[in-house]
Amino acid sequence: MINSTLSILIRSAWVFILATNIAFAAILPNNIAWVTNTDSSEWSSNHAQKGGLFRLNISSFPPTLRTVGPDSNNSFRSFLLDNQLPLVDMHPNTGEIIPILASHWAYDADGKTVYYKIKDNARWSDGKPVTADDFLFALEFNRSKDIVAPWYNKHYSEEITDVIKFDSRTIAIVGARKKPKKDLHYYYSIQPRAKHFHRLNSRWVTKFNWKIEPNTGPYQITKIRKGKTIEFTRKLAWWAEDNRYLRNRFNVDKVLIKTVRDPNTAFKYFERGELDVFNLTIPKLWHKKSNGPMFNKGFIHKLSFYNQVEQGASGLFLNLENSILKNIDVRKAIAHSLNFDKIIKQLLRSDYQRLPTFHTGYGDYSNNEIEPPGFNLKKAASLLEDSGWTDKDHIGIRIKDQQRLSFTISYGNKLHEPQIIVLAEEAKKAGIELIPQYLESTSFYKNVIEKKHDIAWLGWSTGFRPAYWQHFHSDNAHKAQTNNITNIANPIVDNLINKYRESTVELERIQLAHKIESEIAEQVVFIPSTMAPFTRAGYWRWLKLPEPAATKTSKSIFNPFHPTQGGLFWVDAKSKIDSLSAKRSGKGFEARTIINNDYKAIKP
Repeated sequence: MINSTLSILIRSAWVFILATNIAFAAILPNNIAWVTNTDSSEWSSNHAQKGGLFRLNISSFPPTLRTVGPDSNNSFRSFLLDNQLPLVDMHPNTGEIIPILASHWAYDADGKTVYYKIKDNARWSDGKPVTADDFLFALEFNRSKDIVAPWYNKHYSEEITDVIKFDSRTIAIVGARKKPKKDLHYYYSIQPRAKHFHRLNSRWVTKFNWKIEPNTGPYQITKIRKGKTIEFTRKLAWWAEDNRYLRNRFNVDKVLIKTVRDPNTAFKYFERGELDVFNLTIPKLWHKKSNGPMFNKGFIHKLSFYNQVEQGASGLFLNLENSILKNIDVRKAIAHSLNFDKIIKQLLRSDYQRLPTFHTGYGDYSNNEIEPPGFNLKKAASLLEDSGWTDKDHIGIRIKDQQRLSFTISYGNKLHEPQIIVLAEEAKKAGIELIPQYLESTSFYKNVIEKKHDIAWLGWSTGFRPAYWQHFHSDNAHKAQTNNITNIANPIVDNLINKYRESTVELERIQLAHKIESEIAEQVVFIPSTMAPFTRAGYWRWLKLPEPAATKTSKSIFNPFHPTQGGLFWVDAKSKIDSLSAKRSGKGFEARTIINNDYKAIKP
């Protein structure tokens, strides 16, 4: 009797739990309008062949296979992240939203929520289906203290407020603020984490340091020789093999990534045929080093591919904490005393171009009407004389009120030193002394972030949209550990930045971006240096490419894994046999250098 009563109570409890879950289950809005994109052009080649080995190098072996937590922010991390597909991505040539892991998406009227339908056939590398639970777990994972990743904890708590499950294949991601529709996919994106694989606890960091995490992309790690090589193998039954925008890509069977710490040694390996590709973007490599027998006999081809990508804001940042630099005419004079034309012609072999402004290459968001300050010693002298800098000392440096017109240029990379020396020599003709100050990278970063520099030579990484608040808003001026390293605090700039951050209408944001960029250029707190509007590579002739060889937004020609730009090449087995045979016999082929201008911008 007791057992029977207990059984009834248990069944009743389960009925109550089920009923409660049903009552509070998330329900999709009635008026949801699902959209997809199966009409955009593909950018791969129908002639691509499967098979073969692809070998490239990295300069250091990764300290972990984790993509979050201590020591995870290393160069190898991109190979892992590129094999974790996003729900949607942007077409690399047109910028349209295209389906990747999701088949459809929809937008909520609140302006900050996107709904997604996960593709029915989406699978992890261990064969298990990708479900809504993996996205819910991803939010829990990224917020967890167990991963020891404060930035992730903060971002996924403050910027992404929720992930909602409607059924096993339908979710919504809710952001903190309204944004234009396309921007929602970028700022509020979240990649799934395999819930069945991870065990979150205080030992997660050490326990999962070298575990191979399931992924959704075309390749998975299959062999590790610590300190030496990591091998990726293409999945033979990859769930997305025939999906539009992914087919005819990711063609090689294996990708072998070798650790070669010295770049000169790596180049020798490449010339011997032990590496298949080598980046030749640096002018010295393109013009001088790539002229050996393997190039001249046509075994190695050279390709220069013009692209249209976001350019890092590289140049000189003037610190307005310096009392002399507070004078805008002095800042203008410095800008006109810098001979970047000489640098481009003499040091960069006329390959590079002058960077126009802080945000370049951001499509409609870039203000293409802005020109950088040109080299003009007469103009520089006139501005300085009008500002009272009329006297000079015995070496020609201007003096005012017993102060010399002298500044240090701090830098943290020795590669920039020849350019800084040339600029200093030219500026001296205008009576301005620029003293190169090399600091080891850690010391340089500390010097700049604590705002102790006069002028700093550096470059910022790029983003999806122009970012102004961190660099130019007065909220971040005159404070250490912020990215406003010029200490600009301008009410007009502040007002425009505030409007830009609050706007949810794309056209309005574009117009505001143009105005902000103009105001920043007018203030002359940042003097642009140079940019490379192309990427260059050397590659052995058995590697084949589509036509055109890469995409409008390709930063690398031979990226093996990237969801939109990667895996476009393939190995021609016959060509490899013929090449190796000719190499052994001492024969050769016609030398080949290709300059692809398909995406060359008329104006950078």
